[in-house]
Amino acid sequence: MTTTEAPPKAPHNKPARRTLAFLRNTWRGLTSMRTALVLLFLLALAALPGALLPQRKLNAPKVDEYIAAHGWWGTLLDKLEFYDVYSSIWFSAIYLLLMISLVGCLTPRSFEYVKAMRAKPVLTPRNLARMPHYRLGRGKADVSAEIAAVHKHLSGWRRVEREEADGVRTISAERGFLRETGNLVFHFSMLGLIVFFALGKMFGYEGQVIVQADGSTFCNSGIYNYDSFNAGLRVDGTDLDPFCVKINDFTARYTESGQPDYYHSNIEYQSGEDLETNTWRPYGLEVNSPLRTAGDRVYLLGQGYSPKFTVTFPDGTQRTQNTQWRTVDPGTMLAEGATKFDQPGITDEVQRRTRQLAITGLFAPTAFLHGNVLTSSAPELNDPAVAVDILRGDLGLDAGRGQSVFEVDQSLIDDGRLKKVARENLKVGQEIKLDDGTKIRFDGVGHWVSLQVSHDPTQGFVLGFAIAMFLGLGASLLVKRRRLWVRVKPGTEDHPGTVIEVAGLARTDQAGYGEEFHRISERLISGQKG
Repeated sequence: MTTTEAPPKAPHNKPARRTLAFLRNTWRGLTSMRTALVLLFLLALAALPGALLPQRKLNAPKVDEYIAAHGWWGTLLDKLEFYDVYSSIWFSAIYLLLMISLVGCLTPRSFEYVKAMRAKPVLTPRNLARMPHYRLGRGKADVSAEIAAVHKHLSGWRRVEREEADGVRTISAERGFLRETGNLVFHFSMLGLIVFFALGKMFGYEGQVIVQADGSTFCNSGIYNYDSFNAGLRVDGTDLDPFCVKINDFTARYTESGQPDYYHSNIEYQSGEDLETNTWRPYGLEVNSPLRTAGDRVYLLGQGYSPKFTVTFPDGTQRTQNTQWRTVDPGTMLAEGATKFDQPGITDEVQRRTRQLAITGLFAPTAFLHGNVLTSSAPELNDPAVAVDILRGDLGLDAGRGQSVFEVDQSLIDDGRLKKVARENLKVGQEIKLDDGTKIRFDGVGHWVSLQVSHDPTQGFVLGFAIAMFLGLGASLLVKRRRLWVRVKPGTEDHPGTVIEVAGLARTDQAGYGEEFHRISERLISGQKG
């Protein structure tokens, strides 16, 4: 007896098949609605550090201070890109995975939805009495007349009529397809919101600038006109929308407790053809009433004070400046700053760098003295005063590097190149006389306003998708999917007329279909209008 060995079977788990199965399962998991919801939650969670921690694009010095104050923990957060959240690798990965998940999830659902919309309502079940909602009655007219009446009563339903044996005719009807429509609209709108929000971050920009409220002008001609500028990934600052804004005045009102109640600035602006004709248009700029021009929005963020000083040098020449000072106490508008002067008429560079002046100190709109220490008791300009230190020497204006407009370089003081030569508290009109005959007079105070210019070419799309999301969510929650079947049988010689069966089924667990079914079946069987 001879035996023949069977040929060896091909292995079922080849590497290629295993890889293909792994990729298929990974794609199915990624494009499931559960994964999309998890990624959406993770995206919201990942955005929290951007709101709680200082961001380098918005305030780099604040980030440096935070890292220095928190030691190794601050350095670790920096390495993990927690100070650049919205441009970090991990945030971008979540964002991209969410988009892929939504596209992969919604595409097959859309095809299924179109297929379901084109399909006819399902066949009428043989035994309608098994349905959750059922009613049996009799009609007086013949089958054709009753069927016509049913069509009339179900005019808002998607329905199909079918014939059965022995002259029986049925109608299958469905309603509530807007539920799935709303569901798809909600998710597609969410996808559109994510896409256009990302595009807005790529092609948008924001900039902040301080402008004196004395007729000074700001023009959106380049990023160097801003105090800080946050550009999108595709914005290099060379193609900004051109417009100009002139700040004529500023008015502030406060509550009795010192809280700001009303900010208003009378401004003029020009954009488009107005720039060529030098036409200025008036506008009342307020906190919640931004100026919209040239595709940009100009917001009024805040305000502060600019002490005005006049310096009379020993040779009789005068220089006057009103430089913005930084608010250090928003409740009383106490401010600090530095107003810097370069003495004119000195041609020798070495000598000139020993004669520069800086007026530093505190400004109080409503002066209040604790001994000789000046502070402010209210934010209004009731009794303005300054407590100043006069510094003379090298201000470092020719050092080739930028310095803060609100303060002097402390290293110059530490090196002895900048020395304090006087200290005094001044009211408006009072002056200080230095040892070389230089006089410094406090002339008064003006206002400065802080403006923010925002450019977002996708804001209309974002708003539209946000509204569509709420409409889609409302439709998916409020609309009920339900089915209705009607079977009309011809009567017999003993019972002429027709026999009418009505059955209903709710496709979703929604309360209230029982009442609706009772109302509809009552009309269908009794023949009442409504």
